[in-house]
Amino acid sequence: MKKTLLNVLAFMLAVPTFAQQYEGAKFRKIDSLLTYLYDSHKFMGSIAIEEKGKVVFEKAYGFSNVETHTQANTKTKYKIGSVTKMFTSAIVFQLIEEKKLKPDTKLSEFFPKIKNADKITIAEMLGHKSGLYNYTDDPAFESYKTKLQNRRDMLSRIESYPAAFEPGEKAEYSNTNYLLLGYIIQDVTKKSYKDNVTSRIINKAGLKNTYYYSKINLKKNEASSYSFGNGKWIPTEEWHESVAGAAGALQSTPSDLTKFIKALFDGKIIKKESLDEMTAIDMGYGKGIFAYPFIERKFFGHNGGIESFKSVLGYYPKDDLGFSLLMNGENYNTNDIVLGILSCYYKLPYIFPNFKTANVSEDILKRYEGFYTTPSLPFKVDIKLVNGTLIAHATDQGSFPLNPLSETEFNFDPAGITITFNPKGFTLRQADGSATKFTKEQ
Repeated sequence: MKKTLLNVLAFMLAVPTFAQQYEGAKFRKIDSLLTYLYDSHKFMGSIAIEEKGKVVFEKAYGFSNVETHTQANTKTKYKIGSVTKMFTSAIVFQLIEEKKLKPDTKLSEFFPKIKNADKITIAEMLGHKSGLYNYTDDPAFESYKTKLQNRRDMLSRIESYPAAFEPGEKAEYSNTNYLLLGYIIQDVTKKSYKDNVTSRIINKAGLKNTYYYSKINLKKNEASSYSFGNGKWIPTEEWHESVAGAAGALQSTPSDLTKFIKALFDGKIIKKESLDEMTAIDMGYGKGIFAYPFIERKFFGHNGGIESFKSVLGYYPKDDLGFSLLMNGENYNTNDIVLGILSCYYKLPYIFPNFKTANVSEDILKRYEGFYTTPSLPFKVDIKLVNGTLIAHATDQGSFPLNPLSETEFNFDPAGITITFNPKGFTLRQADGSATKFTKEQ
């Protein structure tokens, strides 16, 4: 449920991709990437890509439960964490459309004991501008997150917190906003949050595998989550659903989520005016939705994390493209995985990450220290050993670490660079096939 705001990239590597001769090749490359990440113990999970309302690629990788060696499939359900907030926001906009709430309705109408409740509006809560302290940042959260918490317990804690900032002063992500919005939905409709999600979103969008989570049930094809350590996937303790609520307590499948976001943007859940308000970005946030760039494209969606589950949902309106990646095991940066997927999809330059490394003694590494030059370039490359790592720095350029692949071969994976040392210098190779020889100054 902690926010890990997705910033999918403005940086692209200048490396040619493999020739794509027909449409299915990009999906094979995505499959190859995710298979490679799974085989390298970097990822377990499931993906769906939907074009114009049709799922064109979906596949699961790894286990839904490692202990029982249960293979995941495309119907396996994963906890989606803060992607739940998109559902909650849509319900609030429905209530605004029904004139049961207003954007400027004050929090004090429901919970007057909360700090600044008489100043905080529903709109500010939706856009993370309320100043409500994020309850999952409280150190005490670790002591109760796995146990049943009734509404009174949660409200008592929230009422005790000081304001993080004055309402409207800035925007700062807080799960408290959406936990309280879930309670407000209950009070306004006289129905549970679970019933509201079912009737107002799940049924309207025709979702088949989305629901409020409870204790993980393997017989229902629900995934457990894992961290990675000591060469193996380690199970993560479950959170009780009552501590997540409308901020993060749903579980789903990738294809259900792409169907949901398609329905949202098609006007099947809220009106266009509401969607325009939801997707208007102010101080970095929409109202229950993020906007994040990929090259010149702007995707809308959300990401989330709960236990060791990670989730990403995105939609690019111009292409009518939706994608969802749900993970129950992650040992590699989520943003980088999404970068790879979208780069492969759009046939952009992308090289697979290299996870190979070798142990090289410091005596050998120290031999490579010095300045290196080449007649074809107007700068020197300075290589130094810093805390056991070779660092390369080119004049007027940035510094970057060199990962050892052997005693003589090193790479900097993000830029697709490989350096091979020899007694007189080194050869720098780039992924486009070019090679440049540098000589070490004596």
